[in-house]
Amino acid sequence: MTQAQHGDTVKVHYTGKLEDGTQFDTSTSGDPLEFTLGGGQIIPGFEKAILGMTPGDAKTVTIPSQEAYGDHREDMVVVVNKTQFPDHITPQVGQQLEMRQANNQPLNVVITDISGEEVTLDANHPLAGKDLVFDLELVEIV
Repeated sequence: MTQAQHGDTVKVHYTGKLEDGTQFDTSTSGDPLEFTLGGGQIIPGFEKAILGMTPGDAKTVTIPSQEAYGDHREDMVVVVNKTQFPDHITPQVGQQLEMRQANNQPLNVVITDISGEEVTLDANHPLAGKDLVFDLELVEIV
C-alpha cells in the first residue's frame, strides 16, 4: 500500500490535545483535514507525523512546541496604557484584537492582564510554548 510522502495531498482526521488531556481541536465531527505534505500549510511536527503512514493507519504523537507553534516569546508581550485604546473599546482579559504593525500588516493579540491603567497584550499563538498531543488517522492519499 502507498505511504504518504512529500508532495502528496492527504486527508487526515485528528484530535489535538494538550498534555493534560484538554482538547483544543478536532476534525472527527466533520470533514478530514486536507493538505499537501511539504506545502507548509500546517505545523511541521504534524506533517512529519503523517509521512510514511498508509491510508487507514492511526497513531498518537506528541509534538514538541518547537515543531508546533514555537516557544512562547516574551518579546511578543507588551504592556500599554488604556488611553491607547479607541474610545469604543473597553479592554477585557481574554479579548482578542487585531492591531496593525508598523509595516501595516495585521497582528492578532489577546489581552492577558489588566492592572490599573496598564493592559498586557500577547501576540504569541495561544498554543505557543506547549507540547501538543495528536490522535491521527490517515484517511486517504488523494
